[in-house]
Amino acid sequence: MNFKNKGKYGEDLAVSYLQNKGFEIIERNYRHRRGEIDLIGLLNNELLVFFEVKLRKRDDYGEPESFVSRAQERSIINAAEEYIFGIDWHKDIRFDIVAIKPGEGIEHIEDAFY
Repeated sequence: MNFKNKGKYGEDLAVSYLQNKGFEIIERNYRHRRGEIDLIGLLNNELLVFFEVKLRKRDDYGEPESFVSRAQERSIINAAEEYIFGIDWHKDIRFDIVAIKPGEGIEHIEDAFY
């Protein structure tokens, strides 16, 4: 599986998982300048959540969620601010990580950063 297919595969798993938890996925791969947000979801029309999806086949080098750097967090936050402004959102927001380890499952880490 190449890098692009791996990313799409992980996002597809995350979308199914999040939809089962009640999220409406409203954006995939939202880009603003150099920032990208993997998924943007809405919960009960009250909470806007920006998801970073991490897929790792092995955890020899750490847990999937540990691969979100401070620079990547800042990039996601900057893109999220632009998105929030663009849709004139005035309710709650959150930044989550969906960590996927094939064969082991999916971990949803709420309020992962900000």
